[in-house]
Amino acid sequence: MFAMSLSLLVGLAMFAIKVGAYALTGSAVILGDAAESVVHVAAVVFAFCSLRLSYRPADPSHLYGHAKISFFSAGFEGAMIVLAATYIIFEAIRKWVTGLELENLGLGTSLTVLAMMINGALGAYLIWTGKRRKSLILQANGKHVLTDFWTSLGAVCGLSLALLTGSLVWDPIAAIVVALNILWSGIGLMRQSISGLMDVADPQLHPQIVELLDRQTHSHGITYHNLRHRHMGDAYWIEVHLLFPGSMPIREAHRIATRIENAVADALDPHSYVTTHLESIEDHDRVHSQESL
Repeated sequence: MFAMSLSLLVGLAMFAIKVGAYALTGSAVILGDAAESVVHVAAVVFAFCSLRLSYRPADPSHLYGHAKISFFSAGFEGAMIVLAATYIIFEAIRKWVTGLELENLGLGTSLTVLAMMINGALGAYLIWTGKRRKSLILQANGKHVLTDFWTSLGAVCGLSLALLTGSLVWDPIAAIVVALNILWSGIGLMRQSISGLMDVADPQLHPQIVELLDRQTHSHGITYHNLRHRHMGDAYWIEVHLLFPGSMPIREAHRIATRIENAVADALDPHSYVTTHLESIEDHDRVHSQESL
């Protein structure tokens, strides 16, 4: 919550700096930079509310908790980034066609450099904190802040080229290049959001779970099948069927299953919920064939 509050306060400050820089210069690339900051502030407000909601425990209406709101938040931020990129491209082309007029480029460039440095530090901090806390919301917000950093860097490059060459055409060119870069970032966040909402299996997590289950079941002389897992936003939910000898007492089978559940959950980061289904290996096929009739 501290990191998200810091992101909101810095976002407001960066917006004020960029609006001032645009008022001084009339630059298309700085206007695009300021527009991205508007989107950033709106996205941070949404992410802030999402983060608070994600901490709510499960209730009768949401038996699995509220953490999946993080995928909605990432998708919203991605959509806002795409919107900002589209606006930047539109404004750059419009200013290019209607005529370019720039002034106070030195001061405007200095203000943009200041905003860029602050956003770079903030974005790195948010992503670091998000990975450490396993928070998709913070990581998405950090990536959004870094798109603001790249926007400012593009603005600085465009303004610097305009200052060095005396050609104002570098201003809209830089704005369009920056917009295409952040457009790609926004699409990436939207894809990540859709993957989470559609329970797409994590290709890096799956072999790790399989290795854990192979080791644990082998040590207890049993097997398993029907492994499923998905990301709940703040934790993984894992389900697996364990096959025991039919002669084993249910008390012993349950004890072993609990050990396996705890071993898998403790080995994964972030927190994981592991649910096992106990089956008899001798009549497993017969029981399931009867259930299907």
